[in-house]
Amino acid sequence: MPDKEKLRLDKYLWAIRLFKTRSQAGDACDKGKVKMNGDSVKPSKTVNVNDEYEVKTEAKRWRIKVTGLLEKRVQYAEAIKYYIDITPAEELDRLQFQSSSFNTGKRQSKIGRPTKKERRDLDDFKL
Repeated sequence: MPDKEKLRLDKYLWAIRLFKTRSQAGDACDKGKVKMNGDSVKPSKTVNVNDEYEVKTEAKRWRIKVTGLLEKRVQYAEAIKYYIDITPAEELDRLQFQSSSFNTGKRQSKIGRPTKKERRDLDDFKL
């Protein structure tokens, strides 16, 4: 097998942009967050076309199928051509619900603490 066809799992996950750094991809493998057929895999595992992996990142749980090997990190539009996202529908629904109920931290208008103008009006009222 030529060297071009051998690719480490951590390098592949970094190249397809599931992780920001290669060391994060390796740590995820070491911590058991990357699985193949229900079993944890090591970062040094050789990736083959048609392999299916379950990857748990901070954002979501991915299920991907490898369609091609990618050695170098490329832009997102190119990277998505090297895997197929086969994440179950219930996971996508959970993410949709979670994002719709996410609080941005901004308070709604006219609710909560009074504005500076409203505080002045209250102070004038009290006197």
